[in-house]
Formats: sequence, structure tokens, C-alpha cells
Amino acid sequence: MAELDGRRALVTGAASGIGAATARALAARGAIVTIADLDADGAARLADELGGTAWTVDLSDLDALENLSLDADILVNNAGIQTVAPIVDFEPARFRLMLDLMVTAPFLLARAVLPGMYRRGWGRVVNISSVHGIRASPFKSAYVTAKHGLEGFSKVVALEGATHGVTSNCVDPGYVRTPLVEKQIADQARVHGIPESEVIQTVMLAEAAIKRLVEPEEVGELVAWLCGPHSGMITGTSQLMDGGWSAR
Repeated sequence: MAELDGRRALVTGAASGIGAATARALAARGAIVTIADLDADGAARLADELGGTAWTVDLSDLDALENLSLDADILVNNAGIQTVAPIVDFEPARFRLMLDLMVTAPFLLARAVLPGMYRRGWGRVVNISSVHGIRASPFKSAYVTAKHGLEGFSKVVALEGATHGVTSNCVDPGYVRTPLVEKQIADQARVHGIPESEVIQTVMLAEAAIKRLVEPEEVGELVAWLCGPHSGMITGTSQLMDGGWSAR
């Protein structure tokens, strides 16, 4: 498959999990991928594997992103973090950090790549959101707020980019089998007052009709399809991969 042959893709949070799976799916279709991550070693390993480029970057350092000019045909905003805590115990600094990383950084990266996309008359922006971009859960105030904000921003990019050949969409999975999800288990057990062994079935899969975690490769394949030649009329959407969660 060479449907993205020669296209330049930038994937954030790409050293592991969804980002790595997405980078592999794009590279398999011919894209030249930049692996952007705070994990320098992980980014370098994957870049070597895919014949791409590693970019070690702290996306929470907004001042460093403000004046960037980036040359990419595809931007996948994937980097994210999670904190599980009641609102009354949620640290304000952590709340701000999560919005910086998952809303403001995607805005700054889009701002950096859109001029080039507009000049070339082609571009794809894919924002890795979550079912929490359209649904709320307790104890995730910052994450739910950030993903709702990312959904709105994605739609504005879709409207502004439409006349320039640029599409913008969100991909909204349920719980994905990634290190980010695995790290939540202890916190989820604590705030819900249940054993860690019960978290996946009792909390994470409670609302889903299909009782399993999403695999990173499933997300990566959908992202790659949204960047391909058959998705030009799909823009401003939220592509759900939630196992039926939002059907309720």
C-alpha cells in the first residue's frame, strides 16, 4: 500500500501506545513519519524502525511552540496524560497542564502546519480524542474538559480548512490497551473503592456493549484511513471506536 507515498506525517506522543501504532500504520502506507515524544530513546527507536525522524519535544512548553513553522502534510495530535481524582482533590496546576498539553499544544501545532497545507492544497489533521470527548465520567474533570475542547477545535479546523483541501477529524476510542490506561488502574480502584482486579470490567468496560479494550492498532488503522484517498469528504466528525458506549 503506497496511498500516502511521500506524504510527511507528524505524530505526537508516538513513542508508544496509540501514537506508535498510528506511526506504523502511516509508514506502512508510504508516509514519512516524524515521531514526536518526550521519550527521546523511544522516539529514536521507532524512527529507526520506520525510517523516519525523531523529534524530542515537551509539548507542555507552550512558549517553545508559539513561533514554530512545521512542514507536514498530516498532523496527528495524540499526546496526552491522565489524572483520576475527585474535583475537590484535583490540583489546579495539574488541571492547567492537561489542558495545555491536550488543547493548547494541538492548536499551536495546527497553527504551525496549516500554512504549508494551505499552500499545497492538501492536508489531514487527526485529533486523538476519546469517548470522553462526547461523554463524561466522574473523577476525570481535566481529561473530559480537554477532550471536549479538542473536539470543538477540530471542528473549527475543518471549517477553516475546507476550501484549502484540509480535513480535520477526531478519533474517539473507548479504553485502549496502552500504558496510559494501565497506569489508571490503581487510581481507579482507589477512587471507586474496588480492588484493582475489578477495574477493567467494573469501570472501564461498564458502559461498552463490546466487553474488551480497544487495541492500539485498531486506532492506528482508522487514523491512517482518515488520511488516505477515500476520506476527502469526511471532515468535522468524531469517529467513535467505543464498543457501543455512546449508543446508550
